[in-house]
Amino acid sequence: MNRTFAIGDLHGCNLTFRKLILEKIDLQMEDEVYLLGDYVDRGPDSKGVIDFILELKEKGYKVRTLRGNHDQMMMDSGKDMERYVNWIENGGKETLKSFDVKSYDELESKYKTFFYETQFFFETGNYILVHAGLNFKIKNPFEDTHAMMWIRDFVVDREKLGDRIIVHGHTPIPWPVIKRQGGKNVIDLDGGCVYTGRYGFGYLVALNLVTQEFIAVENCE
Repeated sequence: MNRTFAIGDLHGCNLTFRKLILEKIDLQMEDEVYLLGDYVDRGPDSKGVIDFILELKEKGYKVRTLRGNHDQMMMDSGKDMERYVNWIENGGKETLKSFDVKSYDELESKYKTFFYETQFFFETGNYILVHAGLNFKIKNPFEDTHAMMWIRDFVVDREKLGDRIIVHGHTPIPWPVIKRQGGKNVIDLDGGCVYTGRYGFGYLVALNLVTQEFIAVENCE
């Protein structure tokens, strides 16, 4: 059976990401992986995370990439000093160190292309995959791309959602809470991988969308 996985916020945790993909999941060519965004910031190896994603894609693995708010902050950081400082204060310093550059503009074109090609949402089967969530206060929630990257504590309009399930990251919650979300119409996969000092956090989490099995790896950076 072909497997489909969604994986929560990575935040520069390359060793943990590799362990999840190569050992815990044991990714196969016929599998499909949806990454929920926030590849960069805070963790030690944002470049390594993206290099590994690009490597998997080049080998022919089916890896789909969503855009998170931290990815967008990085992309916007060259527009003015205020946005640059905001990004630096929210983990951008570690990202620049990882890439050995002083600004987003100095990145190699392949990395800029990677970020540019990220999507705001995907639909697969009865799942909606998005970084942060959806704004159900407007007529068409799929028109609010800002909310897709930034929203928290959104309230679902069951009429608009129907029988679909939203899978998102962005808002860190403890691993014991994550694994009790089976059967719900909104599932949060952000295990706060970079927050190793907080009880219940420090996990990179995946969800098998076929079986609804939660899979976690503790931060091993």
